[in-house]
Amino acid sequence: QVQLVESGGGLVQPGGSLRLSCAASGFNFEYYAIGWFRQAQGKEREGVGCISVSEGGTYYEDAVKGRFTISRSNAENTGDLQMDSLKPEDTGVYFCAADFFTGYVCSTAAGEYPTWGQGTQVTVSS
Repeated sequence: QVQLVESGGGLVQPGGSLRLSCAASGFNFEYYAIGWFRQAQGKEREGVGCISVSEGGTYYEDAVKGRFTISRSNAENTGDLQMDSLKPEDTGVYFCAADFFTGYVCSTAAGEYPTWGQGTQVTVSS
């Protein structure tokens, strides 16, 4: 069964950090790009960033560039999203997604990803 499970969400104060994890099972993780997305209440889902199969290829949207870091462990079938200097506008449900893509340049277009996790809530508030 193809599955992605996110964990690590929670409540954090502005300026704080959280680390989200995405555990994959049921497919050859090493051949899949991993995308991270978020959805604030009442807003559309938006891309955060992604990492290619080679781990060397990462991409971040401008809103999180320099604050968020995406990594992966093909040996452990996991992907991580390290979030630092969090802002209230980072609040939302965060999703990881997987796309069978072996190229170097990954995508943050949600339509490119057929496999999704259930999401984890991140709330940045004082």
